[in-house]
Amino acid sequence: MSAEHAHDHGGHDHSGKGHGHAGHDHAPKSFGSAFAIGTALNLGFVIIEAGYGIASGSMALLADAGHNLSDVLGLLIAWGAATLGKRRPGGKYTYGFRSSSILAAFLNALLLLVAIVVIAVEAIRRFSEPAPVAGGTVMIVAAIGIVVNTATALLFMSGRKGDLNIKGAFLHMAADAAVSAGVVVAGFIIVKTGLTWIDPVTSLVIVAVIAIGTWGLLRDSVNMSLQAAPPGLDPEEIGTFLRGREGVQDIHDLHVWPMSTTETALTVHLLVPSGYPGDAYTAGVAAALKEKFGIDHATIQIETDPGTPCALESDKTV
Repeated sequence: MSAEHAHDHGGHDHSGKGHGHAGHDHAPKSFGSAFAIGTALNLGFVIIEAGYGIASGSMALLADAGHNLSDVLGLLIAWGAATLGKRRPGGKYTYGFRSSSILAAFLNALLLLVAIVVIAVEAIRRFSEPAPVAGGTVMIVAAIGIVVNTATALLFMSGRKGDLNIKGAFLHMAADAAVSAGVVVAGFIIVKTGLTWIDPVTSLVIVAVIAIGTWGLLRDSVNMSLQAAPPGLDPEEIGTFLRGREGVQDIHDLHVWPMSTTETALTVHLLVPSGYPGDAYTAGVAAALKEKFGIDHATIQIETDPGTPCALESDKTV
């Protein structure tokens, strides 16, 4: 049994070029400026919105401020993970800290779940204990929120297709802009009708919007944490592709998993009875996997004797 490990180390492509599979268009290498500007803008707005929410008695404003605060914390977590991901591998961290981006996405989802519960509980309480709301103030502050959230969303737009963290930041900011627009409408209705129950209803709508976005983020981050194949990659399709390579009689021990929110790894054993096909062959297979499926780090083992059993041949063996 002979073996060769082919690794595609020609640089991990983060230029934004697509691979034709969802979740594999790599984001630009750095969003440091976007994180810094977005964090500063949103933190400043949270302080203003919370202050006016308390002064005006608006639960909708306070709910939106709470959500925006969770976004600030989420941006900081994602920013920290992006920074850690650039550290070189070393010691016991042989892959470096790339997977910290997966952990960050999961923490962001949990953070949003906490915000959902807090906002929902307070909004429900407001139905039984209504309070006067300054509708005009609500409209003005929420309108500022539309500008801030839209500007922040645009900072992350270019990377939303390639990185779960960047996608999360973009979706949060875009949703916040829409939510702020809803708060403006609520403020207008309150001014015209005096119906204070509009405020907690708007808060519950905000909760629903956050919950929808959070579910996708939570699902994807949990799947990545469990090393499931990234969205858009079908292991069976990859297996069929590998079986179709010249000289390959069969494959086994195929595994595909995310190294981070932007990079994918693969390991596989190829049975080539005609003999070891050479380094250029394995390098070519790795290059084909990168081109067709966007797999950045392929480890390929060649086996040449069908009569020599491999301990990892069973699909149930890991």
